[in-house]
Amino acid sequence: MQDRFPAQERFAGGAQYIGGRLRPGTSGRTHAVIDPATGEEVFTYELAGADDVDAAVAAALAAFPGWAGTTPGERSDALHRFAAVLADRAEEFARAESLQCGKPLKLTREFDVPGTIDNTAFFAGAARHLAGQSAGEYSGDHTSYVRREPIGVVGSIAPWNYPLQMAAWKILPAIAAGNTIVLKPAELTPLTSLLFAEAATEAGIPDGVINIVNGTGQEAGERLVGHPDVAMTSFTGSTAVGKRVAEVATATVKRLHLELGGKAPFVVFDDADLEAAANGAVAGALINTGQDCTAATRAYVQRPLYEAFVERTAALMETVRLGDPFAPGTDLGPLVSHVQRDRVAAFVDRARDYARVVTGGEVPQGDLKSGAYYRPTLIADAAQDSEVVQSEIFGPVLVVLPFDGDDEGIALANDTPYGLAASAWTRDVFRANRATREIKAGCVWVNDHIPIISEMPHGGYKSSGFGKDMSVYSFEEYTQVKHVMFDNTAVARKSWHRTIFGDC
Repeated sequence: MQDRFPAQERFAGGAQYIGGRLRPGTSGRTHAVIDPATGEEVFTYELAGADDVDAAVAAALAAFPGWAGTTPGERSDALHRFAAVLADRAEEFARAESLQCGKPLKLTREFDVPGTIDNTAFFAGAARHLAGQSAGEYSGDHTSYVRREPIGVVGSIAPWNYPLQMAAWKILPAIAAGNTIVLKPAELTPLTSLLFAEAATEAGIPDGVINIVNGTGQEAGERLVGHPDVAMTSFTGSTAVGKRVAEVATATVKRLHLELGGKAPFVVFDDADLEAAANGAVAGALINTGQDCTAATRAYVQRPLYEAFVERTAALMETVRLGDPFAPGTDLGPLVSHVQRDRVAAFVDRARDYARVVTGGEVPQGDLKSGAYYRPTLIADAAQDSEVVQSEIFGPVLVVLPFDGDDEGIALANDTPYGLAASAWTRDVFRANRATREIKAGCVWVNDHIPIISEMPHGGYKSSGFGKDMSVYSFEEYTQVKHVMFDNTAVARKSWHRTIFGDC
């Protein structure tokens, strides 16, 4: 195990990163990080309790005046150094992410870690462009302008599917804007968040600006969201848990940012390139073993292409190679845990009563039996109101349904509570324009599915939450605006006080 996770010995001193130091948790309970590919324990750490959350918030609160008082240029320089440290340690991050999540190493090397480094470099530049609005005379002899200011201590909760990238998405815009932060990762996947905070300290970001508490949602999470000194909560996870976060945050009237579940439609019109669409569906559905809120989960295929699409997509799925995440030839790793695998399998087993399982739908045996593996699965002919169409499965499962006219295809795409992402496949620019306009989702791809870039926003509509990650739009989440107004005349000559109250 040591060769897969070289930092194991460093974290033996504790998995709470508070005020620039590692320390053990105080809850009195432990949690084991498990390699989902083998079922073996990676290491065990002490869970955070309420005292750890309080200490982390206190460290962030103490660091806030100094960090908020730095210039945009100083924060930018620090983030550029941070990006350089991350680049130097890229292989360490890639291996730790693969180990705790079961992601193929080629995915973490080519997507997760480079994406995180790119995000860091982007916010290093964006920190210099955090501007308010120019001055103007909007009321008589008064000049007004708008200041954009940091909020304070941000309490963030990240999920287990992309622990490194989600830590970056939450931490980087927050600190680039001058805030300090306490992040609670998922209990299953604490490793790369700890490495990320450690790398920030190595880059010279002051102690207390970034703090990590690793504990349960019920104890550490609720304490963080409800803490009176936390000015904002940012949460990524399921819609059900997001509702609970909103409920707790409301008690202290916090700023709230929610990126929640998704059930992305993949709409294939009858003029689409069938081969491109089938390949896009397999890539879009199986990215990160389907554990992605933006993954293609509902393929709506116009009837002339329906059977051919089902046949070709199933054939492509059957060529996907499951295996050890650290093996060069592996395309698909395990799910994050046996619990998650069994949850996915139960969805598919129930669907057999009302739909056709075209391929997959089973746990592989042999060398993969001890891991949390599940074969890529294609389900056809389910009803629109069925469980596999309406509920977030979060596994390597794609459901395919036919539609007739364009109106029906777009209506079906919108017919779930979610609205995080979608894609439209067509060679007709007018169809593409209509689909991107009428599909209710925060991102709509055309003839592609899944790529994201640091310069553009990510966030949902409807029950997929509100607010944006990445891009300069995320600064709207992590700053507050202040109207400043100057009276340009001498007080003795004219003032609002004299106008209203006379010479009293």
